[in-house]
Formats: sequence, C-alpha cells, structure tokens
Amino acid sequence: MRIYAPNQAILQALQGTNIELILDVPNDSLQSLTDPRAATQWVRTNIVNYPTVRFKYIAVGNEVDPNNDKRRFVNFVLPAMKNVQKAIKCAGLANRIKVSTATYTGLLSRSYPPREGAFDDNVKGFIAPIINFLLEHNSPMLANVYPYFAYAGTPNIDLAYALFTSPGTVVNDEGREYRNLFDAMLDAHYAAQERLGGGDLEIVVSETGWPSSGNKGATLENAGAYYRNLIGHVKQMNGTPARPGLYVETFLFAMFDENQKLGLESEKHFGLFYPNQQPKYKLSF
Repeated sequence: MRIYAPNQAILQALQGTNIELILDVPNDSLQSLTDPRAATQWVRTNIVNYPTVRFKYIAVGNEVDPNNDKRRFVNFVLPAMKNVQKAIKCAGLANRIKVSTATYTGLLSRSYPPREGAFDDNVKGFIAPIINFLLEHNSPMLANVYPYFAYAGTPNIDLAYALFTSPGTVVNDEGREYRNLFDAMLDAHYAAQERLGGGDLEIVVSETGWPSSGNKGATLENAGAYYRNLIGHVKQMNGTPARPGLYVETFLFAMFDENQKLGLESEKHFGLFYPNQQPKYKLSF
C-alpha cells in the first residue's frame, strides 16, 4: 500500500504485517529535508522507529511539476532525496528501502505514439538529474499513470482501449502493437526516460485508477472493469510492447473514496471502498 504522509496510527497498525509500503514525504515537507539533520530525524521518527513495518519505497514528493502551482517545490526534490538516501544508508536500510519520487504523465510533452514519448522541455532540467540519481542507487522511478484522464480528456480515445477490452490492436507503433492505453502510456514514460539516458530505469506505477462517478465514463461498471482487467493484465507479467517480459509493479488508487476532497466531483470517487468501508467491487488479487 501507499500512504501520502507519515501517519503514526497507520504505521503502528502495519507493524508485524506482510504489507509492503510506499511512504511519501509530502511536498510541503520537502524544503525542510534539504537540511541533512532534518532528513535524519525524519527517517528516525518515521522509519527506524517502526522496525517491523515493511517499507519498500520512500516517495520524496508527489507530482512536482515545473509547469504548475507545484513549481515552488522543484528545487527541493533532489536535495531532499539525497539527504533521505544518506539517512537510510546510515540507518543500515539501504538494501531494503529505495528512495525515489513520484512523477506523472503531465510531465510529458508527447506521449503518442508511445516511442515518441518525451518530457516537456521545461521539465528536462528538473528530471534528468533525478534519473541519474535513481540509476546510481538502483532505485525505480515512481510514476502515476491514469488512462482514465487520457480517455476523459481526449475525444477520440475508445473506451474499450482504456478498459483493456479492445478485441485487437488499436495502435501499431512501428511494429509494437498496443491493445490497451495503460501499456501505451507506460511505454511513453519509458521512451521519455530513454531520451535522457534512463532507458534502463525501471518504472513502478505508483498510482492508477478509475472513478465510479462524477465525469465522462465514470461509472461503477467501467471502474470495476478497469480495476479487474488491470489486475489480470499485470499479473500475467508480460510487460509492455516496448518492455516484453517486464514485471509491472502497480499500485491501485485508491483504497477509499475521498468524499471530502476538493476539486472535480470525479476526484471523490476513485476508491475501491466507500468511506463507510463497504467495498464497491469484487476484486481478486
């Protein structure tokens, strides 16, 4: 599972379980962790103090983007990553826990066709050093990948292509045959990384999901189909057309509907469970 900020009650509950965890450094904490002492204290408080929690990744910032209102965090991400990495190493946990950051498709200026995927010119100076850091430490890139937003925002994308139900090839990218949008978007991320020397950098899909209400295509039926078909797709471990045989580690967003969230109505309906903890879908892993 993934939590977007340290939560002591959740961390206490996860102790002694077999649940692997992505723990986020929230964006508003990034500047403070450019101080190595603060990073050491953060790691001690939120990780070292929970020796039986199975921390897997630390996401130092989420969807920081030089081109929107999160640009104020851009200069803090890599320094905070470096300090958290040093603190993890000093705690003797570098072999168990990987330090990364969570990016998203909004950083790409091109994503179609997938082999033409590229980061926005204004993003390259921000993301290239992060790619180098991740390669140096054998850590994956975390990426939030949402076929739903591509479908909802693009008139000519077929619903079946987004829901993994296309009967055949939809996009033929110079011999690479795409039957679903998830693979196409993921390969666009890989292509963008490759242009900056990160062709060998693994991507972990740190968020993907589909809302059950509130916008175009947002129904219980479509959302249930997306989650079930996605689970079946990544369990096959067939990779993508550009990365065949690759295991695509994937996190579903989200566990619960965020009924108090601001913004678009659909943003409140991504949960696998309602706020009263009742499940929406019958999912099997």
